[in-house]
Amino acid sequence: MSPMLPLVLKITPSGMPQCWIDVYAAVNEITTDRVLYSFGDICSTLHGGINRIGVQSVLEIPQILVGRSNPKVMPTTPSLHNKHLFARDGYRCMYCGDAFPQHLLSRDHIIPISRGGRDIWTNVVAACKRCNNYKGNKMLEECSLELLAVPYRPNRHEYLYLSNRRVLADQMEFLKKGFRNLVA
Repeated sequence: MSPMLPLVLKITPSGMPQCWIDVYAAVNEITTDRVLYSFGDICSTLHGGINRIGVQSVLEIPQILVGRSNPKVMPTTPSLHNKHLFARDGYRCMYCGDAFPQHLLSRDHIIPISRGGRDIWTNVVAACKRCNNYKGNKMLEECSLELLAVPYRPNRHEYLYLSNRRVLADQMEFLKKGFRNLVA
């Protein structure tokens, strides 16, 4: 089994993090001249074929690529997925404070949907199944539970960090500059 290749951070010319791309998508960006410039350490080296004079082609992929153009639309609110929610909350139940593996956590709505709450970043927290079942569709004051942290909507930098468990050093350095709520 081959080791997993790292992901490459793609950013816009204006410096906004755009997305994670795999090494092969990065090769496509580089070889089709869609990269303005790149920076960071080399995260992967790919070896190609050997030409007729016996020289093998080599392509070094940097950790961060800057695209030539700004994308047309970048959503301002990142999608709410449990894996990112649980990562935001540090895989801890926001009621009892215990740490859990992802499969033992659930999404809890602080103001339950049945009582007019919405399924948005600022109304949901990670909760262990025991605490979530205990809370049910009650408001916090009705069940004597308190939140250990205030839920927040991650910005683009924070969201990209939360969506990749293997962020490399130069990528982390770039993303940290935009963190408002995360402590890394």
